[in-house]
Amino acid sequence: MTAVNVTTPFGRRPMTLGHIASQMAARAAAPDAVAHKWQVFQHIRESRELIGATDRSLSILNALLTFHPETALSGGELVVWPSNEQLMARANGMPATTLRRHLAVLVDCGLIIRRDSPNGKRFARKGRGGEVEQAYGFDLSPIVARAEEFRDLAQAVQAEKKAFRVAKEQLTLLRRDIVKMIETGVEEGVPGDWGRVTQTYQGIIGRLPRSAPRQLVESIGHELQDLWTEIRDVLESFAKAMKLDGNESHIGRHIQNSKPDSKFESEHRSGKKDEVGGSVAETDNVRSLPKRELPLGIVLDACPEMRELAQGGTIRHWRDLLAAAELARPMLGISRSAWREARETMGEQHAAITVASIYQRAGQINNAGGYLRSLTDRAKDGKFSTWPMVMALLRAKLDEQQNPARVGKLRTDEDAENDSHLHVSESLLKSLRKPKSW
Repeated sequence: MTAVNVTTPFGRRPMTLGHIASQMAARAAAPDAVAHKWQVFQHIRESRELIGATDRSLSILNALLTFHPETALSGGELVVWPSNEQLMARANGMPATTLRRHLAVLVDCGLIIRRDSPNGKRFARKGRGGEVEQAYGFDLSPIVARAEEFRDLAQAVQAEKKAFRVAKEQLTLLRRDIVKMIETGVEEGVPGDWGRVTQTYQGIIGRLPRSAPRQLVESIGHELQDLWTEIRDVLESFAKAMKLDGNESHIGRHIQNSKPDSKFESEHRSGKKDEVGGSVAETDNVRSLPKRELPLGIVLDACPEMRELAQGGTIRHWRDLLAAAELARPMLGISRSAWREARETMGEQHAAITVASIYQRAGQINNAGGYLRSLTDRAKDGKFSTWPMVMALLRAKLDEQQNPARVGKLRTDEDAENDSHLHVSESLLKSLRKPKSW
């Protein structure tokens, strides 16, 4: 009588299409197929979530594999028949109810096949030579039949873990870079709406839960990458403007070259061609400066003395700065015509920034009106930008903060030299601050 290939479970256990599919896969395995049982078990353990197995069920599978004496499993009948007591002992004392539940998990996952006897007992019937003629228990043939599948699943899991790890690394680096770049932008006085940038960053990070899937981490990483690029462009533009210190930082050169003898403006422009002309290199430098507008906060940081002229000592809008510039104009000795021409050429906003910069350095400019006309002529030729003026003022402020002792000594020496030549009464100073009628 030939041995019966048992396909149905004993007792009240149901038969499912999944069980039949597992048996079909086992029968389809090549007769000469060989698999290293512990290597396959490692692949199963790595891909257990995709397979549907649990940690406890894998503990039982590990115990079942120990009951087969061979390490290299080949096709054919691979039935082991340990009792529940033996399995519980090798599964670290697992309770019987837990054992039965996780055995069912292994069957449902297609990792083992039940070969139940008529009475549900597990045993093997041997022939005269000691060979096994019929065995009832758990068939391990799916381990061999699905070895390549388990290997592919394990590789997919490893690739997913690697991608997840890379995504988290990139996210961490982007977060670190963005935070430090924002701090640099604020501390260095780089023009930009850093409050908005910070809020945008916090809004993106706020959507990241404690345990996020890879897809969400990558999505947030893409958004942070865009923000990182935006911040980098701002900082690089600012660094480029700072690099132009020797070439295009006009404020220092203008202050040095625009000191005519007369304190009051000459309405004639003769003798200023060399100062206004500029070179092709200067024009290219101005064109290379950032095209966006200077933020009001940056201008006020560079020209804090303008607040003294504002109503209530506060400048909140560009119109407030323009009103303060209107007051600074007569105090600097700038005529109405020069102011009107500057506004028409530069625009009201840039004209106000220019006057604010001149007012901030009023002590170093003898002829503010002539200086403004010179800058207006440069603006007509496309050779003037308010960016380097404000940047130079910010650099001077930063140098003063970093080297207060040196700057204080220089100012003391200058004050002593000025005092030795001229003493100005308080009444004269007050009269100079009164608006002049032009």
